Amino acid sequence: MKFKEKLKSDKFLITAELFPPKGVDISSFLRRADCLYGLDAVNVTDNQRASMRVSSLAMSRILIERAIEPILQLTARDRNRISLQSELLGANVLGIENVLLLSGDHPSIGECSDAKAVYDLDTIQLIKTARLLETGVDIAGKKLQGSPKFCVGAVVNPSVQSVDLQALMLEKKVKAGTEFFQTQAIFDVQIYKNFFDKVKHLKVKILPGMILIKSPKFLQFLKSMSGVNIPDEIKDRINSASDPLAESIKICSATIKELRSFADGVHIMAIGTEEHIPEMIRDSL
Repeated sequence: MKFKEKLKSDKFLITAELFPPKGVDISSFLRRADCLYGLDAVNVTDNQRASMRVSSLAMSRILIERAIEPILQLTARDRNRISLQSELLGANVLGIENVLLLSGDHPSIGECSDAKAVYDLDTIQLIKTARLLETGVDIAGKKLQGSPKFCVGAVVNPSVQSVDLQALMLEKKVKAGTEFFQTQAIFDVQIYKNFFDKVKHLKVKILPGMILIKSPKFLQFLKSMSGVNIPDEIKDRINSASDPLAESIKICSATIKELRSFADGVHIMAIGTEEHIPEMIRDSL
């Protein structure tokens, strides 16, 4: 089954995330991708953290060639409505149907902080644009020569204080045509459960995200990110562990196991340590 078909099933879905290389040597990307065979789909990030990398479009096509179903991440940050439509059509021509549409981190946090942000369309407008293209016309009302088909995803953050606002935004994205959601990293299952209970009536698949914390230094970085809520217990376990990565693998495995009781699946962000994902999944059964 394709990912779009799996969304209609009762399967506990598991996706992961890969970031493209910063340069044309893709050997590391391929090694990390090879660890993810058997997952339901794999995201390819789009210049995450406003840092220039190889295009997600190119790397998503390479995943297809390696029999891995990609989810193309496409941000509104770097493109106007002309380029966004072109990218969506180009993805479909290359056999890419799954797209995760999001606004993208502002350039001010990246390595080119003086770069100009575009944001010609907001996320909901971008979702509606993908659905409009499926009808055979573009934003300008011009008829297309052949219509694309997409499986549209978006993001939501259950860990922020304004949970009701996040639930409202999720509902708006569903009405715009979103079929699935992946969340920002969650570290407290009960917080996610509270959010899930608010939106489960919408009957849309939501995959809570989790990050593998590699070190106390990486933990400090996560704590500095807006909207990331890490319980003191997890901070203490990572900071006091003789092997923080091994401890984090245990934490993630236990979290996945707990999520299996009610969630639709999980989205794993291992950030360069993808070789540990199969172990995490196996230990969560």
